Amino acid sequence: MKDPAPKPALRLTRWLGIGAFVVVAAIGCMHWRGFASPPAPDVASNWRALLDDLRAFERTIGYAPTNNFKSVTGERESYPFCGQASRYTLPYSYEDPAIRWFDDVSEEQCHATSGEIDVYFGSVEAMGEIGTPVTPSMISGNLDRFIYLVIHEDCHDQFDLPYGFEEALCDVITYHAMAAFSKQKFHWYSREDRAIKSYTREQSKQTRATIRHYGQLDALYARYRQAELSAEELLRERAEVFAAAERALEYDEGTLNNVVLANLMTYSRHYPFLESVFEALGSDLARTLNFFRHVDERKPSRAQTLQRHRIAEENSVEFVRAYEMAVVEATAKALAGLKAATR
Repeated sequence: MKDPAPKPALRLTRWLGIGAFVVVAAIGCMHWRGFASPPAPDVASNWRALLDDLRAFERTIGYAPTNNFKSVTGERESYPFCGQASRYTLPYSYEDPAIRWFDDVSEEQCHATSGEIDVYFGSVEAMGEIGTPVTPSMISGNLDRFIYLVIHEDCHDQFDLPYGFEEALCDVITYHAMAAFSKQKFHWYSREDRAIKSYTREQSKQTRATIRHYGQLDALYARYRQAELSAEELLRERAEVFAAAERALEYDEGTLNNVVLANLMTYSRHYPFLESVFEALGSDLARTLNFFRHVDERKPSRAQTLQRHRIAEENSVEFVRAYEMAVVEATAKALAGLKAATR
């Protein structure tokens, strides 16, 4: 069992501006039937060499160089964060203004709130898209998590897509890249290889469980908004959904709430679609990167999205939804064009 952990890092939002932070939260490889995956090795003694190998691998699949992980910081172990939201509103994602995010607060400060509030306090090993350094918590962690963080954070520097789309895209790329890196770096069925494949397999599985349980909650909240459920009934029924989700996601009892699940959903909502695009591109990492750079260059602008949907401001859940779907549509259109051109 585990406590709810954010995916990789805190990240400056593009739509709230400098100084505003949001949580960033995390493929079916081989199934090791009859064999338990061993605990992942730690990286404390060889992380520098591992980082060099990862950067060399990233170049082979088309990553542009980034300023991430160029230095080591001893100023802090990790980056704490705090999210708060009403129990009577299910946020769409971590970008939903229904969640109030705070950084550099203590757990006590985070929980010092009144009313019917869901609270999510945690910490992350790195911060995204600001030339993040290597932190002590990264170095003291495990091999699979270290590899995930490096590839996923470097992925974000390759695109300028809406986060609710880009998080899922970078997870698809990262999980497949981890498997490819492991195949090159480690012996088949070695402890390292099994740990990495187990990580990607379980994370992909949890993505689908997140979608399923979020959908159940979303239906409950829709009934509540339509006055089909009382507040008491809503809280009672959502507790049953959270209990089932905690079992499916292997979270400790009582740790899931609206804020945690909305954070996880940011990585999950478009994952199945984007994985299908990856497969349509021949499961080729370099080709996938080039394809989504093409989508990035031709996606509708924020201003166009606002105008098209008659949305007043970017700092709204309506805009977050609309902008994500605009890029989903652009992706589908680009893929259709690519297929037509190759017939």
